[in-house]
Amino acid sequence: MGVVWLAEDLTIGRRVAIKELLLPHNIAPQERQVFEERVLREARTAGRLNDPGIVTVHDVVREHGSTFLVMELIEAKNLADVVAQHGPIPVDQVLKIAEQLLSALEAAHRAGIVHRDVKPSNVMIDASGRVKLTDFGIAQSIEDPKLTTSGTLIGSPTYISPERLLGQEASPASDLWALGATLFFAVEGYGAYERPSTPAAIQAIMNERVQVRRAHGPLANLILGLLDPDPHTRLTGGQVRYLIEQARQPGTSGTPAAQPVPVTKPMPKSKRGLVITIAAVVLVGAVLAFSGVFNKKTNETAGPAPQQQTTAPSETSTPSVTGSVNKQQGTGTTKTYGDNGDVTNSTVIQYGDPGSCFNGMDLNETLFDCSGAHDVEIYGQVQLNRDSGAYPGPDQVIKESEPECKAQFEDLTAKDTLKFWTIVPTKSAWEDYTRRKAVCVVAKADGGKLTGSVKGN
Repeated sequence: MGVVWLAEDLTIGRRVAIKELLLPHNIAPQERQVFEERVLREARTAGRLNDPGIVTVHDVVREHGSTFLVMELIEAKNLADVVAQHGPIPVDQVLKIAEQLLSALEAAHRAGIVHRDVKPSNVMIDASGRVKLTDFGIAQSIEDPKLTTSGTLIGSPTYISPERLLGQEASPASDLWALGATLFFAVEGYGAYERPSTPAAIQAIMNERVQVRRAHGPLANLILGLLDPDPHTRLTGGQVRYLIEQARQPGTSGTPAAQPVPVTKPMPKSKRGLVITIAAVVLVGAVLAFSGVFNKKTNETAGPAPQQQTTAPSETSTPSVTGSVNKQQGTGTTKTYGDNGDVTNSTVIQYGDPGSCFNGMDLNETLFDCSGAHDVEIYGQVQLNRDSGAYPGPDQVIKESEPECKAQFEDLTAKDTLKFWTIVPTKSAWEDYTRRKAVCVVAKADGGKLTGSVKGN
């Protein structure tokens, strides 16, 4: 809560914006003091940042019990208003926005600052396309959804990461999650987790996985990777930058011709029951009456619209393929993904949904649009989540996966000209990811190129 004034620095003749911070009247005195101290500390820290994508804080002034921030004047519209007026942002512009926001966040994170409030209304875009991230390290402590000492949830949690809803401290990873939600908004024209009520929004963040409909390939994978509910497996800044560069390659991130009605798909049940129980406790009165819906089991189903995916390179592994593919028509074999597996880059498996197409039999090569010639396509997937979470052993994983891939293969119209195989997680991949699954992969039996999606044949 605050008021922004247009002002002029009479000493140097510079126009500036002055924000007067206004705390809620019903806030407890002790909490008010904590807010004020935090604002002063973080505003002074943000004032030391120097990045083209960050609104500069020139000064912090306290006078007559009020706090004023003297900031760089930005004459531009925010992303929320731009989308409201013009609809979803074109893919090429979204990539420019993503790159500038990432640079701003990386500059802050290097300085030990976490924004805490990345969302469309805090992203300013001027007529030239220049992007500025506002309210750095300030607005979240005052204006955004948080638990007060009274246990009341203030505002909407739409851009707050799952771990923060569980009471964990904000971190660079939580900023990146919010970046993913902001980019989803830019691409789709609506918030990924917008719901009629706060408890419903929280339930969606904790339980559901969104689908990107208006972009595919590297950009879609970028957004999904940032929205990974696990901060430990969420995309890093370096991986995001790689995917931005990949998305700029011709034919990798265009808008699909048909635009299905946007839907979300629920996350598979694994450890989420415990997570949601904790969330319900943390959110106390705000969601206590709704805690029952948080424990509802959900199963992920393949979305109707295929998405092309590209993965960022693993930061710790070198691609290595040791398995072989059965060359006989219709017959399959099994490969593994994860450390010491045939496919070492697990991200491509985690975010490669049915309809994802690849150039390269090892799935580590750059993906191409399914309408063109390509080597490999993911045509199905098998969810392997268990309530216990314990790795059941390779034989059991294969036993659960191969029959399902074979059954899905039999449904393909062109199966007589194809071969398939199953890619299952290694023990390390099982333990590293909460979204445990096997994927069913298809290629031409004669070693030739696929053209078009086999799901549409």
